[in-house]
Amino acid sequence: MRPCRNNSDPSYQAILNSWQIHKALDVLQEGGVIVYPTEAVLGLGCDPWNGEAVQQLLRLKQRPVDKGLIIVAAAVEQLAALVNFLQVPAPDQIIASWPGPVTWLLPAYPDTPGWLTGQHDTLAVRVSAHPLVRQLCERVGPLVSTSANPSRCRPARSTRRARAYFGRRVDYYLPGNVGGDPRPSVIRDAVTGRVLRS
Repeated sequence: MRPCRNNSDPSYQAILNSWQIHKALDVLQEGGVIVYPTEAVLGLGCDPWNGEAVQQLLRLKQRPVDKGLIIVAAAVEQLAALVNFLQVPAPDQIIASWPGPVTWLLPAYPDTPGWLTGQHDTLAVRVSAHPLVRQLCERVGPLVSTSANPSRCRPARSTRRARAYFGRRVDYYLPGNVGGDPRPSVIRDAVTGRVLRS
């Protein structure tokens, strides 16, 4: 799996234990929406269990709730309350692809919130390789992860672009570099193997 670039830069590593991480964690725990770096682009995220936070994120994204969202985690175990790995043909293949830029559609449990699944009976999930994402998820659990842009606009790869899109409507912009992946994660259906986004 290709690692994120710039991870050995001391100034980048310093962010991992800085007050900015703690600020982002506070905002997430208070039901806010943040912009944060991921493997390829900046992400727009919030607590997936907080319906009001998710609705605010959807308004920022200008995305209908019925399309569903992606959930990102630091470990497979963090996804166990949301999706059923036992209902897919090759769970080992899914787990072996993580951490990394592969998002899988997995069968969602009946009590998984509808504001995450939309009109689907599956949920898109990924275990991230990005160190900042992993730090956040290790502390607060899984996060909603959608690209930081309004629908039909180009995904932001810089905080400047994200601020131009959202301004003060986002509660916090976490500094940091996006990883080295040239495009957002591949999305695959875990039951059929079909690639939905390459």
